[in-house]
Amino acid sequence: MEEDQELERKTSGLKTSMAEDQRKTALEMAQAAGTDRHRVTFVLQEEEHTLGNLLHYIIMKNPEKKVEFCGYTQTHPSESKINLCIQTRGALPAVESIQRGLKELRNVCQPVLDKFEASIRDYKNQRASRNESTF
Repeated sequence: MEEDQELERKTSGLKTSMAEDQRKTALEMAQAAGTDRHRVTFVLQEEEHTLGNLLHYIIMKNPEKKVEFCGYTQTHPSESKINLCIQTRGALPAVESIQRGLKELRNVCQPVLDKFEASIRDYKNQRASRNESTF
């Protein structure tokens, strides 16, 4: 229960860039009352197959082999949201599994983002130097 409250606290600040009255939480837990913390469905707003497939892959390669099932569905082609279902065993709660997956995904993607941003800076610097030299 503490993990659920911790996830709710962490995700409460995640909002999309919609109008103030239409804002939705970017990550929600959809769990029936009375179910355990080892089987949870997470709803990710404004996401599609790209993130769903990446999270599925990273979560399933959990080195402890405590994730029994991880799958996602896109609710409808006209909706930008996915349902990610995680079922774990042992002491690993599903909330911790998605947190680990998101952290690992960020670690994998960060070098690519850094390289991309450095390339943009280099391009802008080159362009600026060409414009200065022509005047």
